Amino acid sequence: MKQVIFALLVLLANPGAVRAETNGFQITDVAFTAVCDGTEQRYVLLLPAGFEPVQPHDVLIGLHGHGSDRWQFVRGPRDECRAPRDVAAAHGMIFVSPDYRAKTSWMGPKAEADLAQIIGELKKKWRVSRVFLCGGSMGGMASLTFTALHPKLVDGVASMNGTANMVEYEGFPDAIAASFGGSKAAVPGEYKKRSAEFRPQRFTMPVGITASGQDTVVPPQSVMRLAKALKARGRDVLLIYREEMGHSTSYDDAKAIVEFIIQKARPGKARQLLPPRTGRSAPSAGVVTLESEKTHD
Repeated sequence: MKQVIFALLVLLANPGAVRAETNGFQITDVAFTAVCDGTEQRYVLLLPAGFEPVQPHDVLIGLHGHGSDRWQFVRGPRDECRAPRDVAAAHGMIFVSPDYRAKTSWMGPKAEADLAQIIGELKKKWRVSRVFLCGGSMGGMASLTFTALHPKLVDGVASMNGTANMVEYEGFPDAIAASFGGSKAAVPGEYKKRSAEFRPQRFTMPVGITASGQDTVVPPQSVMRLAKALKARGRDVLLIYREEMGHSTSYDDAKAIVEFIIQKARPGKARQLLPPRTGRSAPSAGVVTLESEKTHD
């Protein structure tokens, strides 16, 4: 009965929402009005099986890649999408997948404002304990960028095949210019501002990174330099580098970095509600590099 009442409240609060259930999650397509410009924006909300609104819960937010939308991390078959969903379900987490403005967002100012607003609204609505970000490709960059800009809102971040340096990145120039408000020549400060590599001091939370040696879509050098800089600062970092892979992350590697940031994050009220863990324990503090420590500097 409580779940039925709660579902009705969700629909009343979001008249444009579409609800469904799959894999134990209760899925709601949520429409909201963006504070920054008054437009209608959307995110998908996944509530875990047996969700109790009065209990504290961690939140995992998945940021989609270039050309995709909010449904990629909800329905996508890619390992980078399936692994975070499975981790969220295993830990009874709230899972959120926003459009963050466009299929070609690259975490520009409006996307940044939308994500900050979503996090704020989730905290007002429920007892949110900790907030974690993850994403692949463009979403990997976006998760690092947002964390560098809003470190107090993020308790852990996992980036898969992303970039940490928009000043040197050469891909998708037209889409990025549209998101950032101009080209590198026109608004150079915006490109530097949204490059996580230039703000290592902001990463006080655990960080998980996957990078691939044969990745020509988003080359790995910048995120590997960021991991090295964080290691020098004594941060908790799990870097998984696969020399032979291209622009992708395996299921096991994606799961490993998401589990790592959850286990290494500051204790939250929801921690006591999580089921006992089985299998390997989390790697110790500092950078843990699998397969290679080659930095490609």
